[in-house]
Amino acid sequence: MHEQKHIVETVKTGIIEGIRGTGEVVDAAIDTVSGTLVNTLKSTGAVGAALTGTVSDVLRGAILGTAHVGADIRGAAKGGVIGVIRGTQEVGVEAAESIGAGARAVVKSAAEVGGDLGSAARSAVEGSIAGAKEVGLRAEDAASAAATGAIKGAGEVSATAGEEVRRAVTGVIAGVKVVVKEPFKSEERKAR
Repeated sequence: MHEQKHIVETVKTGIIEGIRGTGEVVDAAIDTVSGTLVNTLKSTGAVGAALTGTVSDVLRGAILGTAHVGADIRGAAKGGVIGVIRGTQEVGVEAAESIGAGARAVVKSAAEVGGDLGSAARSAVEGSIAGAKEVGLRAEDAASAAATGAIKGAGEVSATAGEEVRRAVTGVIAGVKVVVKEPFKSEERKAR
């Protein structure tokens, strides 16, 4: 619990300083998120649930810090997911699960600060596409992971939020057709 709070506060402070220093939200989020993830993952060796928890904490800090200075959280959502992709690539961690956890955290944190969940989710998907293209991953896979994570996070806020986010992240975003994975449906098919 202490480590979780420490990561959130460290990222929040870094984002606040970055935005105040340059005024650029996306770049501040990319740099702070990727740097914090790389340092944390190298020092802890986090995998599985610990990894997704770390990603969630880092992105929560990014959204909280951005909201604290009154900047647009869409930039933090997009830059934060790009930062997750860069950070996980640098330490050799598979990105899809981290992207989904990141988008989920973005939406839940946007709700926490009273932000527009649909816009935050769409920006997270845009970030996943840009980040994937940058490091040579399939943009469609990254977008699907982000959209699925965002919908899951919104569903944890409320059913209405879940529907709002589903509408925001379904279709073509940044030239990529986004397909939402329905884990419960695939589980039902396996049971047959």
